[in-house]
Amino acid sequence: MDATPIITPTFRVFWYLIPFMILVAVIKTPWFKGVMGEFIVNLTAKLFLDKQKYHLIKNVTLPTEDGTTQIDHIIVSKYGVFVVETKNMKGWIFGNAHQKTWTQKIYKHSSKFQNPLHQNYKHVKTLESLLELNDQQIHSIIVFVGKSIFKTDMPENVTYGGGYIRYIKSKTQRVLTDAQVTEITKKITAGRLTPSFKTNREHVKHVKTIVAEKEKTDAQTCPVCQSPMIMRETKKGQNIGNKFWGCSNFPKCRKVINIS
Repeated sequence: MDATPIITPTFRVFWYLIPFMILVAVIKTPWFKGVMGEFIVNLTAKLFLDKQKYHLIKNVTLPTEDGTTQIDHIIVSKYGVFVVETKNMKGWIFGNAHQKTWTQKIYKHSSKFQNPLHQNYKHVKTLESLLELNDQQIHSIIVFVGKSIFKTDMPENVTYGGGYIRYIKSKTQRVLTDAQVTEITKKITAGRLTPSFKTNREHVKHVKTIVAEKEKTDAQTCPVCQSPMIMRETKKGQNIGNKFWGCSNFPKCRKVINIS
């Protein structure tokens, strides 16, 4: 029996599904979520901020002493320079201004992420140095988009969606002259690295290096009781000879971090 008439239509249907499956996979990636979050913030700024008063510069990569720093959005106005960091996340968000890490909780799963205020601090300081501004002339803003809910009180500069527009408009004291606004916009444009795939790739590589070094350092401090971790070796069992980090506060604290 010739199965060709049966196989061919089935294959055609499957072939049409491949682009859809690829699209779904891309949509679920952190990269796409980041791009969509930035798009929403950009669109909101263009719709609700007067272009004559507020000058939007997006996706700015600036050189620093130890590599590069990438800023999602910079909005320059006579009321100051607003440095905007975007987070496209869902679930419950727990944190405060002083914690090193915040918590994202989705149902029973919890995960840690860097305090975005601390993350944006480096952006602010880089711009302060480049533009010769003081802390009264530059403002840090964190914008969460997506289905996220704050479960702890947040500072006024940590907002949902369009809330960052209200925060920007709440600043009504003039701290920059028109000439300074023009000069600052030119300096940022001249000082940024050319937006390109290569620039983004090199910045991502730099960030991964920093994260790897941080994880290496953090592994030497117990995440439970903050005591020093000690390198130990399994003495018996099927994992004999394997090395791991063990809390120096053992047996009161039994935290163990395996070394892959």
